[in-house]
Amino acid sequence: MLSLYLTSFILLSLLHQLTISYSLQESQRQCQQMQFNETCGNFNISYPFYLNNSSSVSTAFKLSCLNSTTLYLNIDTQRYRVLEFFSDGLLVDFPDITSCRQYNDLNSFGFGRNENFAVSVDNVIGLYDCEDSSLCKADCETNNLPGCDGNSKGSLGCCYPLSDHSVWQVGDGFSVFSKFGCRGFSSWAVSRGTISGKRGVKLEWAIPGNKSEGVCASNAIVVNATAVEAAVRCSCQDGFEGDGFANGIGCIKSCIKDGQEGYGKDCFAERKSEKEVVIVAGVLAPAFIITSLFALFCLLKRSGKAGAFDHEQGHFHSTISFRKACRTRLFTYQELDVATKGFKDGQKLVEGTNGSVYAGVIRDGSHVAVHKVQCENERDLIQVLSQVEVLSAILHRNLARLLGCCIDSEYSPLVVYEYPANGTLEDHLRQNSEHKTGLDWYKRLIIAAETASVLAFLQYEIFPPIFHHELKSGYIFLDEDYSIKIAGFGLLSTGLEIGSNSCNNHEGLQSQQNDVYDFGVLLLEIITGSKHVDQPSVTLQKIRSGKLEEILDPTLYYHEQPIFRREQIEIVADLATRCLLFGRDGKIGMIDVAKELINVTKESIDGGSKRGPALEETFSNSSLLQMISMSPDSMHVP
Repeated sequence: MLSLYLTSFILLSLLHQLTISYSLQESQRQCQQMQFNETCGNFNISYPFYLNNSSSVSTAFKLSCLNSTTLYLNIDTQRYRVLEFFSDGLLVDFPDITSCRQYNDLNSFGFGRNENFAVSVDNVIGLYDCEDSSLCKADCETNNLPGCDGNSKGSLGCCYPLSDHSVWQVGDGFSVFSKFGCRGFSSWAVSRGTISGKRGVKLEWAIPGNKSEGVCASNAIVVNATAVEAAVRCSCQDGFEGDGFANGIGCIKSCIKDGQEGYGKDCFAERKSEKEVVIVAGVLAPAFIITSLFALFCLLKRSGKAGAFDHEQGHFHSTISFRKACRTRLFTYQELDVATKGFKDGQKLVEGTNGSVYAGVIRDGSHVAVHKVQCENERDLIQVLSQVEVLSAILHRNLARLLGCCIDSEYSPLVVYEYPANGTLEDHLRQNSEHKTGLDWYKRLIIAAETASVLAFLQYEIFPPIFHHELKSGYIFLDEDYSIKIAGFGLLSTGLEIGSNSCNNHEGLQSQQNDVYDFGVLLLEIITGSKHVDQPSVTLQKIRSGKLEEILDPTLYYHEQPIFRREQIEIVADLATRCLLFGRDGKIGMIDVAKELINVTKESIDGGSKRGPALEETFSNSSLLQMISMSPDSMHVP
């Protein structure tokens, strides 16, 4: 009898495996055929790009294929050879160039931006024969930038990453470098989180916002472009694969099934109607009929075991799915454990609601901040990874660069940020800080203005808007110039959910109001120099009763300050009061706060200050620029 049961079980398993194997192979074949319906040489062309298909959203995405091997993109009267496709752009060569050159003339690549394409900020530029080297940046020289032969060509004479924005602005051509006396340049695309460059010019592509309605498929999200003004792309949500466009292949359900990648219906039910499966079933049917009754009896006897969940297998499948969701650099738990000295308390920078942030040094010597997020289930984990993907796609000089994540520790994902040279704002405001005397009032004012500006940018210029949810001085990093880098976003907060118009719901409004209130607490901390503002009401009473001097940080030397600076301190104290009193009522928004702080900073007169782009990027090419009436050249930083 036991042999009959075993025979039945083996036959059933064979039938099950044959069904799944055929189904998976067929679904993968269909997915590949749908995704790449046109080719040119080694290039598989996917929507919205096309060769002959006229269903694209715009003729701007039409490509030409020469001799069935070489692919070209035409913009205006220029023809650019395509070298590689990215999810957000494509790598092209210089127009009319037939062979690799060490460098090209600054006017050889005249394109800057139109409504569909723009020079990407992911490009790193090598400049030659520059008379003024003040634009050169040493930090980008560590990238691996291959020469014509594919090998690293050594240190550049002058290296400039377009993400710096101090000289080159989004939409500019490369001729802007001529004012520094440069005579030629080379270009490499260096993706975020990597140090390996690919020779050529990366162009970002996107669809104008006024043409994007109905373009994205179901189960897709709208992603704002970085360099193409007021334009978007479509991207499939986690658990789906495809181009994301309604007229493309859309978004197909993706899953891991029996150790293989499955698509579409295979993720919901097994397909058992194919001809081959019917034939196999006909052969096995007699044996199955003979043993089925006995097998059923045996299975009922084992009812407590048949439905048991294999936790190891479930964790393996989840890990694969989560790895697909995390598209930034993947760190291992072991290397981050070593970097943070086992996540010791001595390495802890700040503790928040969703987890703690630890300082560390990874193997290449880079200083990092590791945010250890506490998740309760898989849904939380997927949400965290979704927010990591959103934040990593936003480039802003005042956002801490997100290097990657680690998902090896089940429900405690680790999010890794770049950690600048000057630590956190909290360190500099502590009463016993050795750096405290270096943080004068003007630096504090700039820090406050930059923080309010980037928060306003995320809330008003990004769709869906992004809120911090847990603003603290420990989450504000300071670089070598005391410019801020914000980290520690509340990755599990509902206001950050992708695909929801958070500004139009109660949770989104509450998130915005909480950010304003938290910023008011931060302003008090900047003024008082203490992180222990546990009772803002006591501090407010001092301010409102005209006893501001009693709570001010002694190192600000209030009575030794010129009159205009004392007035600035009083204005900021009044602004902090309004944030605390009216922030949660919605009577004052982050845009109002940013406007006031920027105006205070503009009116400051300091003969020792120097010009810089610290606040310029936040509102450049934005409606907020007109609202604040701020000239890019009017800002001063110490």
